[in-house]
Amino acid sequence: MAFEHIDQPGWARTYLLVDPESQEAILIDPVYDFLESYLTLLNQRNLTLAYAIATHTHADHITACSSLRQSTHCHYAMWKDTSCLGVSHYLDEDEPLMLGSLELNFHHVPGHTSDHVLIETPTHLFTGDFLFTGDGGVGRDDLPSGRVRAHWDSLQKLKSLPGHLIVCSGHEPPGTALQDLSWNREHNPVLQMDSYEDFASWQEKVTAGLGSVSKIKVALPANLFAEIPDVIPWME
Repeated sequence: MAFEHIDQPGWARTYLLVDPESQEAILIDPVYDFLESYLTLLNQRNLTLAYAIATHTHADHITACSSLRQSTHCHYAMWKDTSCLGVSHYLDEDEPLMLGSLELNFHHVPGHTSDHVLIETPTHLFTGDFLFTGDGGVGRDDLPSGRVRAHWDSLQKLKSLPGHLIVCSGHEPPGTALQDLSWNREHNPVLQMDSYEDFASWQEKVTAGLGSVSKIKVALPANLFAEIPDVIPWME
């Protein structure tokens, strides 16, 4: 498998997986703002996009998954109980997804959103906003369908996963180095907590300092209904 983090402006991270033999590809958490750059990259490298996967219903940007499906006829994949429209392939914990010989497995981890999944390969763990790197902790739980207790319960699933997996999160400050799960168990403050009460207190403190999500009124409806609005204020 060829793995690549596609650098774009901002903190949102998109990942490209490629099977070298078939030249089939998967994009994880693509952002609509950069749709044309994804299409250009696929064309230049002669790649066939098999799946565009959203780890969860995003509130801070418009997903490019539905637009990529329209442009490339790839599958738009999300967790099986998502409320988002336009999804063509529903992910399940009991049904791996294959990219050539690469097996992708899915873990349902509600908390940041009710439809959040982890994507596990033999070498990488794509965590969306469920888990960040080091001091980043985890994503906030005060947005639609977020639940603090559910997030804490879901974090316990990480205990059974191997430490060598490279954590690939959905948001990080530019320049943040990828680290494996073992490193995060030592350096991520949330993964060192022993009680739900400590986690709830951490969430309350961190959320209070974040403020509102500026793009939510445009991004969330666009993602739920798979409709790109005529006017996207931050792209004007």
